[in-house]
Amino acid sequence: MVSVRSARRLSRLLVGTSAVVLAFLLAPVSPAHAAGDVPVPTTSLSNKGVGAVSDADKDFVVKVRLAGLWEIPAGNMAVEKSKNPRVVSIGKSIAAQHVVLDSLDRAAAKRLGIMLPSDPNSDQQLWLSEMRNAATPEQFDQIFVDRLRAAHGKIFPAIATIRASTRNDSVRKLAQESNQFVMTHMTLLESSTLVDYGSLPTAPAPAAANGGPVPVDGQMIINARSNEGMPGVSTTVVLLVLAAALVAGVITTMRIFRAR
Repeated sequence: MVSVRSARRLSRLLVGTSAVVLAFLLAPVSPAHAAGDVPVPTTSLSNKGVGAVSDADKDFVVKVRLAGLWEIPAGNMAVEKSKNPRVVSIGKSIAAQHVVLDSLDRAAAKRLGIMLPSDPNSDQQLWLSEMRNAATPEQFDQIFVDRLRAAHGKIFPAIATIRASTRNDSVRKLAQESNQFVMTHMTLLESSTLVDYGSLPTAPAPAAANGGPVPVDGQMIINARSNEGMPGVSTTVVLLVLAAALVAGVITTMRIFRAR
């Protein structure tokens, strides 16, 4: 026979355990953060330099190198010249992250035998000159944010094109990595609240009316429509069912011990 005191202790233990498990099941899952402040994604893509390298691939590898050649000094300049703590933080992060991306790019270029530049191009040198000659910290902030945001917006679609079309595995992996860096930098720059969106170039009109930038065939539309209204089971529903079953089991166990 189980004593009343032992039954009560066991009941409290079961209730406490169920509460912990329930909290674990219903807790929101947060995404894993990359080490430090550098968003290098972990992928299963190969990186052996296998596959044909097109002129577009070579141009992409060179452009990634050029990006680092001017954005690293631009970020360092933000740390020195800006009086805005947010801009200082953005500049520091972008400079540090481009050091890592530049290392990845140079490794890919070496593997593929691609010659890389050692100096920024004429446009990039002009942007750096604008930043150096800014009359006030506020003027510097605006130039820094606008120039970098516009540059990232231009290379963003180029990365997508290379990622989707390249035949070379090292270029594909570099494009995958570069995409993460560029998206992170765009988000950082926009967090300054200084971006002049009205000055950014607009997207080109689609080739066909209502065609959109992504080709969609008739069968895709039919499949999508046939799935409309179909019930689905979300992760939250599954967790709630499991939690309810756990609580029910605890209650049943408590009743059994009380009866004894």
